[in-house]
Amino acid sequence: MSIDEILEEMDELLDKASSVPFVSHKKVIDGERMRELINDVRLNMPHELKEAKKIEFDCQRILNEAKLNAETIIRKAEERAAQIVSQESIVTEAKKKALDMLTKAQTAAKNLQQNAAVNVAKMLNDTESYYSRNLQNIKMVKTKLSNTISSSAASIKTNASDTTK
Repeated sequence: MSIDEILEEMDELLDKASSVPFVSHKKVIDGERMRELINDVRLNMPHELKEAKKIEFDCQRILNEAKLNAETIIRKAEERAAQIVSQESIVTEAKKKALDMLTKAQTAAKNLQQNAAVNVAKMLNDTESYYSRNLQNIKMVKTKLSNTISSSAASIKTNASDTTK
C-alpha cells in the first residue's frame, strides 16, 4: 500500500467517524486501526530516504578509503625517495618523482572527496524535493480534512437550530 493510499484511508476513517455528543468538532475513531495505518506509513517510507542514508554511508567509506590510499601512497613515495637519496647520481630525479606521486595522490584524494560531496548533495537535494512534494500533499489533505470537519460542524449546528425551533 502506498503512502497516498494510506493517507486516503486515514481520511476516510475520519470521514466515517461519528461525532462526540455535544462536541461537533471531535470524532470517535477506531484507535487501533489508526495506529495500524500510522505503522503502515512508517513501514512504507520512500526508498529514496533509505537510499540517501546508504549513499551517505558509502561516501563516508569511500572518503576514508581514499584517505588511507593517499597515506599509503605518500608513505611508499617517501620510502622510495629515501632509498633513492642514498644513490647520489639519481637524487634529483627521485625527488621529482616523489613530488609527482605526492601531487597525484593529493589530487586523486581531492577529486574523490569532491565527487563524493557533489553526489551526496545531489541525492540530498532530490530527497528534499521529494519530501517537499509529500509535505505539500499532506497539507492539502489536512486542509480538506479541516474543511470537512468545519462543514460537518456547520451542518450539525444548522440541524440543531432547526430542531429547536
